[in-house]
Amino acid sequence: MPAHIRLARQSDLADIFHVRTSVGENHLSVEQLAQMGITEQAVSEMIGASPCAWVAVVDDRVVGFSMIDIEDASLFAAFVLPSHEGRGLGKGLVQAAEEKLFESHAEIWLETGRDTRAAGFYRSLGWGNEQDIGRMDIRLTKRRT
Repeated sequence: MPAHIRLARQSDLADIFHVRTSVGENHLSVEQLAQMGITEQAVSEMIGASPCAWVAVVDDRVVGFSMIDIEDASLFAAFVLPSHEGRGLGKGLVQAAEEKLFESHAEIWLETGRDTRAAGFYRSLGWGNEQDIGRMDIRLTKRRT
């Protein structure tokens, strides 16, 4: 069955956290996420407040997600299960997030590790204007066309 991308629902929370804690690069545990204020409750409130998260679904299973902060103009999460990488799901998730952000902002941003696969992935999608923000991290921006 082909993959499809849709807005995230409250019922997707456990799957979103499963994806986030299953990645190899930039791995964080549930405990580490909680220390950063990223809990199921916090994400639930964000999803309930506005369309800010999308999921990639294959065979009725969430295999990836993206999340934005609309007010801040940022893409702050885009992850795909390792078993589903390389299928275009990440690109679709990021594009869904970008479309929503560009409804309100002419320029959007994200932060990632300078030498990560993620950085290369975002660059391939047209993110640029790289700025060093310290600790081997960068900020990338993208302008609405």
